[in-house]
Amino acid sequence: MVIILTPVLVTTSGEFLVAVPAVTSLAASVLPWPIGRVRIAAVAVFLATLSIVLDFAYFGRPQTALLWLPIEVLGLTIILGRVVREVPGRRVLVVVGVTGLAAFAAPARFTLRTSSLDGELLFASVFMLTFAVALAAGVGFYLRSLDNQRRLAVAEARRDQRLELARDLHDFVAHEMTGILLEVQAARVREYDPVENGALLARLEEAGQRALDSMDETLRVMRGSEGPSGASGGFSEGRDQEPLRPHGLGELPGLVRRFRETVTAHTELDLEEDLADVLPRQTQRAIFHVVLEGLTNIRKHAGRATRVQVTVGRAQDGRVEATVTDNGGRTLLRGERRGGGAGLVGLTERIEALGGTMTAGPRERGWYVSASLPAPSDALG
Repeated sequence: MVIILTPVLVTTSGEFLVAVPAVTSLAASVLPWPIGRVRIAAVAVFLATLSIVLDFAYFGRPQTALLWLPIEVLGLTIILGRVVREVPGRRVLVVVGVTGLAAFAAPARFTLRTSSLDGELLFASVFMLTFAVALAAGVGFYLRSLDNQRRLAVAEARRDQRLELARDLHDFVAHEMTGILLEVQAARVREYDPVENGALLARLEEAGQRALDSMDETLRVMRGSEGPSGASGGFSEGRDQEPLRPHGLGELPGLVRRFRETVTAHTELDLEEDLADVLPRQTQRAIFHVVLEGLTNIRKHAGRATRVQVTVGRAQDGRVEATVTDNGGRTLLRGERRGGGAGLVGLTERIEALGGTMTAGPRERGWYVSASLPAPSDALG
């Protein structure tokens, strides 16, 4: 900044009038606006107006005006490009018009004060100014389009992640609330036992606490991704968002154990060892949700099941498969809401987004939910 302002300090008093707007325009073109409450649009209008006024108010030597002319035009064209890129809405048309007019009119400071005007020089100067203004506007428009594309991509990523958080929250809460509902319905039809009732209340408390924890974590992640103005700064800056919970293969034993405690069906988990060490986090989360959805549906619809099998392991084709099967019929809970969530449809979209396939349907006795997902080469063992 000091280097840019140095020429002004060594100019004569007559040259000062044309030196100041020239150096100021060039300095303003490289400063990081906004500065405080002053934005690039206000700066551009001020400098352009000052330049136009000086075209008619300057009565010094034409040679002096010609000396500072390239610096001022350079500064104005750079500012014009930044205006095209940064000024929002329809204001950009007004600001660009004023700034472009100032850049085109700047040579008048020389041409109006010389008696011998070369037509070829005038044509060349107009051509160069047109090229400079068009180039600045084109670069600004191109950068503006890139910024708009980035904002759209950020908005889409924010929407997709919020939908994923909503699906996660639905899956977790639906699983726990289904278990609570089954426990309460079962307690209503059996005789009162103080010991069993105490264990029941403890399980209900734990399930309710887990559901509340899931909701708290969802709000924490969403608030953590928002800046002071409510915009999701975490998305726009491209930083990795903290996941809702690190659900993976390591949590499957606990999930199956809690399910086993709330049903009468014999439940087994066949989880291949070492998969949690080699599978990507997204794949592990998808497998967790497959098992979660399968167990939740068994709670809802397969109350007569006597056996539930959860299997997660490598298939012969090198992919990883997760399957949940039961041998019960399909019934509805008393008072159950139909179509309350995304269920298998949302889960299928999640699996297909990872390059996998999802199937579900009746089997010989009962139902099955199965997903096949690609695995990295080092997971094939």
